[in-house]
Amino acid sequence: MSPVQDPVDHDDVPILIIGSGPCGLLLALMLARLGVRSLIVERYPTRLDAPKAHALSPRSLELCRQFGLDVNKIRNIGATREDAHWVNFVTSLSGKLVGRLPYERMDAEVLNDTPTMIHNIPQPEFEDFIARELPNHDLVEVRKNHSFVRLENRSDCVLASIEDRSTQRVYTVRCTYLVGCDGAKSAVRRFLGIESEGEDSYETMMTIHINANMSPVIKERVGMLHWVIDPEVSGFIIGYDLSGNQVLICNFDSIKHPVESWNEALCRKVVNAAIGTNVPYDVLSYRPWILSRKVAKSYRVNRVFLAGDAAHSFPPTGGLGLNSGLGDVHNLAYKLAAVLRGLGGDSLLDSYEFDRRNVAMVNSQQSVKNGKQIFGLLKAFGTTDSNMEVARRNLYRNIEDRHAMKDINQGIENQREHFDNLGLHIGYIYGDHRIPENASIYRPVCIRGGRLPHAWIRLYSQEETALPPIDSSYVAELSPEEVEMKRYSTLDLCTFDAFTLIADQGTALHWKQALKEMCECLPASMSYKLKIRLAIRGSDFDLQPGKNGEDWVQLTKLYDGNAILVRPDQHILECFKFPAGYSELLRVLREHLGWDTVVPDWHKVDSVL
Repeated sequence: MSPVQDPVDHDDVPILIIGSGPCGLLLALMLARLGVRSLIVERYPTRLDAPKAHALSPRSLELCRQFGLDVNKIRNIGATREDAHWVNFVTSLSGKLVGRLPYERMDAEVLNDTPTMIHNIPQPEFEDFIARELPNHDLVEVRKNHSFVRLENRSDCVLASIEDRSTQRVYTVRCTYLVGCDGAKSAVRRFLGIESEGEDSYETMMTIHINANMSPVIKERVGMLHWVIDPEVSGFIIGYDLSGNQVLICNFDSIKHPVESWNEALCRKVVNAAIGTNVPYDVLSYRPWILSRKVAKSYRVNRVFLAGDAAHSFPPTGGLGLNSGLGDVHNLAYKLAAVLRGLGGDSLLDSYEFDRRNVAMVNSQQSVKNGKQIFGLLKAFGTTDSNMEVARRNLYRNIEDRHAMKDINQGIENQREHFDNLGLHIGYIYGDHRIPENASIYRPVCIRGGRLPHAWIRLYSQEETALPPIDSSYVAELSPEEVEMKRYSTLDLCTFDAFTLIADQGTALHWKQALKEMCECLPASMSYKLKIRLAIRGSDFDLQPGKNGEDWVQLTKLYDGNAILVRPDQHILECFKFPAGYSELLRVLREHLGWDTVVPDWHKVDSVL
């Protein structure tokens, strides 16, 4: 039976979001906080159970916090820091521990670089956490079991055809902008004919989702990832929940075991080898995939945007996929809101692709690099013989051989970058297209396009932020005094609905006057829409004592009279040197927001500059 088109019945909404995964949900929440109404259309009636991604990066938690999602509550869901601290290399879960590496930066020192260290939480639980916030907003509507069919990209709007899958009725949604957050197989991207660049490898992977209580097997040898080097497995188990949800991702020989030959019995054979002892479990699902990376060649076609996996997809090796998508919608949300309010022009929307596409290119390349290196390591254990028993004997002989273990230990050590991506998580700089030499190295910078460097601060008044204090007591190494000092970050000075100008008390009057004069230059219709907060070190906030604060002072050089203008997404728009004034502020904002196309009679403003 073909769908029935009803040309009369239609909705009118500023933003239509296709897909209710984490990116679609978070975008809707952010837009609602910014006062923008959105409609989410989701093709599935219920959420899929497979755990998928498992790590929220420091940057993802920072942006969640900025928009009012309580990261203290998020930390109470998922794996504890103690359970997730290690990556174990084992012959099987019940077998020999061959080596281990720290999983990402969960040491106390990382809190000098970010207020929110990485946290491990199954993607469905994170989605549920966001979804529970949405009923508090009458600006968000979610329609499940409704799917995208087609769209018409007009000069003033988008007309999208949506099918109610329960009735097969097709109706029209009129929106100002449409955002495709509908995953790696994006129907929106396919309809627009947007091609992707990247490459496939010859590595064929299988993801097996099981339900098992692994606690009695793992015992005290806890970890977030367990790389099983048995030749039957050649893969890793993600410990989402030691008492329940587990996922095994293995690299299999597609010639010996073609994709179509896989069934539950073969899955159990691989899982049994990975566990190494008798444990009852259920095989919930299994699916094959290719170790590859894809990045859309364009993130925008007129009034339609791509975000998350719809814009880029890459292997899970490195945990960069979900976090890249959350960064996408964080970047896009304030820009859409600004344009809808008449504060920004079309070039502001163009900057979304300029900012975010290179981040995806770098992260996708790193993910493939990680995947090739780690699966190459597993083969280097001497497990490549086509005869499984011979390969297994080679493995156990090598791990007992002192000379062979030198090479194996070095091979494990060479994986350290794979499991420490701090530089990629918080060190990306918009406009800088260089590929980092090492994903682990993070060096804070105070330059245009970079994230505002973090330092711990104390606020002179609680009115400076609506955010609750951060609770760092989950880091057992911290004393009560240290926990008390780690309650607010410089990032908390930047609200999601305003630009923030940060300066020192000694030149506060100068920068206040510069802001006043700049606003006086603007047409009244524009000046009331523009919101700029002034955060003064010495009267609004001060740095906590210690090296963290001292480094921030030297990095920002506010003591020279300089000021930092920060975008609503916490990235630096410009670093001004004293005695820059209102004309420099105006020039930077004009360029970023694209005012030439939204401010009538701009020549009148030019005449006073």
